[in-house]
Amino acid sequence: MDAVEESLRRALSQKQSAVETQGNTVRSLKAAAVTTSVSKEKIDAAIEDLNKLKLEMASVEKQLQAHIGGAGRDGSISKEAFRQAVVNTLERRLFYIPSFKIYRGVAGLYDYGPPGCSVKSNVLSFWRQHFVLEENMLEVDCPCVTPEVVLKASGHVDKFTDLMVKDEKTGTCYRADHLLKDYCSEKLQKDLTMPPEKVTELKHVLATLDDLSSEELGAKIKEYGITAPDTKNSLSDPYPFNLMFQTSIGPSGLLPGYMRPETAQGIFVNFKDLYYFNGNKLPFAAAQIGQAFRNEISPRQGLLRVREFTLAEIEHFVDPEDKSHPKYSEVANLEFLMFPREEQMSGQSAKIIRLGDAVSKGIVNNETLGYFIGRVYLFLTRLGIDKDRLRFRQHLANEMAHYACDCWDAEIECSYGWIECVGIADRSAYDLLAHTEKSGVPLVASEKFAEPKEVEKLVIAPVKKDLGLAFKANQKKVIESLEAMSEKEALDMKAALDSKGEVEFYVCTLEKNVTITKNMVTINKERKKEHQRVFTPSVIEPSFGIGRIIYCLFEHSFYMRPSKAGDEQLNVFRFPPVVAPIKCTVFPLVQNQQYEAVAKSISKSLTAAGISHKIDVTGTSIGKRYARTDELGVPFAITVDSESSVTIRERDSKDQVRVSVEEAASVVKGVSEGHTTWADVWSTFPHHSSASQDD
Repeated sequence: MDAVEESLRRALSQKQSAVETQGNTVRSLKAAAVTTSVSKEKIDAAIEDLNKLKLEMASVEKQLQAHIGGAGRDGSISKEAFRQAVVNTLERRLFYIPSFKIYRGVAGLYDYGPPGCSVKSNVLSFWRQHFVLEENMLEVDCPCVTPEVVLKASGHVDKFTDLMVKDEKTGTCYRADHLLKDYCSEKLQKDLTMPPEKVTELKHVLATLDDLSSEELGAKIKEYGITAPDTKNSLSDPYPFNLMFQTSIGPSGLLPGYMRPETAQGIFVNFKDLYYFNGNKLPFAAAQIGQAFRNEISPRQGLLRVREFTLAEIEHFVDPEDKSHPKYSEVANLEFLMFPREEQMSGQSAKIIRLGDAVSKGIVNNETLGYFIGRVYLFLTRLGIDKDRLRFRQHLANEMAHYACDCWDAEIECSYGWIECVGIADRSAYDLLAHTEKSGVPLVASEKFAEPKEVEKLVIAPVKKDLGLAFKANQKKVIESLEAMSEKEALDMKAALDSKGEVEFYVCTLEKNVTITKNMVTINKERKKEHQRVFTPSVIEPSFGIGRIIYCLFEHSFYMRPSKAGDEQLNVFRFPPVVAPIKCTVFPLVQNQQYEAVAKSISKSLTAAGISHKIDVTGTSIGKRYARTDELGVPFAITVDSESSVTIRERDSKDQVRVSVEEAASVVKGVSEGHTTWADVWSTFPHHSSASQDD
C-alpha cells in the first residue's frame, strides 16, 4: 500500500468514526426530545454537523476511489470508461475485431483489420530494425507444428500448465489464479472501509500470486469464499491443465505433435547449424517472429490474453564464463523504473534506477542481460509507450525456473493494470542441454586455446560387456545415464563402489533404481592436455508478446480533444510516425479538377518514396476529414489549396506549414522516417493559419 492510499484510508476511517459518533448524538438528542426540553435548534445544529461530516467523508471516499480505481489519463473518467472508449474506437475503425463474428465469435481469437495490420507490420519492421539489423542477428522461420519429442525435451509436455478450477455443478472451467486476482482487486477497489492489515494482506496475495502452489491457491479460494462467477456454485480444487493444442502429424495419427506454444524451440534445435553458419563463433543471436498457440482456460482482456498470437523472440548464445557485452556502455546510463525482488517482497514500489548501477550492484545478473533490458526500454519508448508507465520487474525467487540465473519482465501499465509484455531471461544452458540429452546430438561450442592446457578430467568408462550381461535390452539406457552423471554424482558413486562394491543407481529413462557393481564401470580423474574447451552456451532470451505491446500502445496513444465548435469530443491516436498505420493523407481543399490533379501527382510521389498514404477527394469539410484521419492516428495531412503550394498539418499540435508541391513528398518522407523532426520542419517553412481550413 503506497503512502497516499494509506493516508486516505486512515482519513476515511476517521471520518466514518466521526459520522457514526455524530449519528449517535443526533439519535440521542431526538430520543431525549420526547421526554425533556431539548430545543429544536440544538437538534438541527447536530444534524447540520452530521451532514457536513458525511460530505467530508464522501469527498475522502471519492479521492480514495479515484486513487485505487484509477482514473483515466486526464483524471476525468474511470479506467473502465477510458478502456471502453479506446476499444469502441478500435473496433469501429477496424483496428481489430472478434474472429468469426457472424458466428458469434470464439473467445480468445481476433482478426486485425487494415489499420491494425499496418500498425502490427510497422511494429515488427521496427523490431527487426532495432534488434535484428542493429545486432546482426540470424533470423529463422520455423514450422508452427512441432513433434511431441521436441516439446517433451523442453519440458512443455509435462509442465506447460495453468491451474484450473471447475464449477462443481455446470462443469464450466476457470483459471484459478484469475479468480483469486479478481476477488482481491475488486475487494481493494470497492471495500473502502477495509482495515489496513487486510489491505496489506490482499496486496501481498496479488504480489505473490505466481508463487502460490496448487494447495495454497485452493486454500485461499476457500478462505475467501470464492465461488463460480456466473452461478455462485462451489468450485473444485485447482488442478493443472496443459495449455498446448495437440494434433497428429500425417494421416496415420502415429506421430503426435503440438501447435508450438513459443517460437524459441525452433531456434534451439537449429543451434548446431546456426553456430556453423556464424563461423563457429560466440556470442551470436538468432531471432524469430511467428505465431504461437496456447489453449487458454478462460481468455479475456481483448488482445492481452488470446489463444493465437504473434511472438518475436531472440536467443542470444553466450559463453557462460563471459557474459560481458561490447555495447553495454551504450545503455549503462539509462535510468528508468525498476522493481527488484527485494522491493516487491518488502511491499515497496518500483523506483528509478540507473541501469549501470543495477548491474554493478548485482541486482541485474550480468552485462548481457542488462544490455538487452536497456535495448528493450529504448524499443518500447520509441514505439510510443509512456516511460512513466513502463517498469522492469524482477522475478521473485519462487517464480523463476530452477535453471534460470535471472529474469525480468517489461511490464506496461494500462487500464487492466500492469501487463507483462516482454520477458528478458538468462536461461543458462538448460535448453541446449535438454535437447542434447534427448536427441543425442551435442549442441555445444568450443574455445580454441593458443597453447595446449593441462587439465584434470573426470573419465566415466562403462564396461559394456558386464552391463550387457546384467541388463540385456536395457544396457544402452543404463550406459547413457552413467555417462550423463555430474562430477559430484560420479565421485559419490566411486566412493560407494570402493567401500561397498555396489551401489543403487536411478536410471531416469527406466524410471527405477538398478544395482551397479564395481566391475560395471570405472571412474577416474586423469590429467590430459587439451587444445580447446568444449562447453554448452548459456542463453539470454528476450521474448516479446507483440499483441500485448500493440494493445498497450493503443491505450497510451489514445486521447480525446474538443472539436473546434466545442460541441463534441474527438478521438485521436498519437502514434509516432514509425508505427502509424498511414503516414499521410492528401486532401484537395474543395472538389476541383485542378486540385485533384495536384493531389494525384503528390500521391504518385509519396508512393514512389514508399510512404503509405490515403487520398480523400470527397466533398466533406476539411475539418471532418482531419478528424477522421486523427482517429486513425495519421500523423500528417497534406491539403491542396493551390496548384503551386500545399499545407502540411501535424496531427497533435494541429500546426501547419506551407511547402511547394514538389517538396511535399520529400518533407513527409523525412519526418516520417525520422531523418528530420516536425520541429525542424516548423522552423524551416512558412507557417500557415488553420482558421481558413475549419480545423
